[in-house]
Amino acid sequence: MTKKKSPKKIHSESDIQRVANHYFYSKGLTLEKIKEDARKKKIVYSRYVRPAKELIELAGSVAKAKKAITKVAKWAKSRGLDYSIETVFKKWLELDRLKPKEVVKKPFYRGMPMVWSEAKKKWFVVRDDGEWLEFAGEEKDMEWKIV
Repeated sequence: MTKKKSPKKIHSESDIQRVANHYFYSKGLTLEKIKEDARKKKIVYSRYVRPAKELIELAGSVAKAKKAITKVAKWAKSRGLDYSIETVFKKWLELDRLKPKEVVKKPFYRGMPMVWSEAKKKWFVVRDDGEWLEFAGEEKDMEWKIV
């Protein structure tokens, strides 16, 4: 005789799986990759079950747990940090204040950096030898790079 699981048990397992899988998705893994890595023992999936369940309890719902994982993931990635599902617990109290690091773009002209002079209200191109040349081009000629 086979045992039947109660509907509540099935539902809570799927919630836990959803949260654990969302964590892996935030790391850039697909469902197929998660399954493959679990088979090859690269991922011990059961290690993520308890933290996922506790996160659901702490957050109050699967949606809020997933939102918290997403927020921590964006914050950590923007700073070049690694994170785990436990990082969400560590950052829980400051979750509302966690913001991804702002991306700063700087202007360049033909590979040379540019500087804005507030006094003269003009752009200057800084040559390799340190000399500043007044920028006579148009804004479309400027190239904005993440530095």
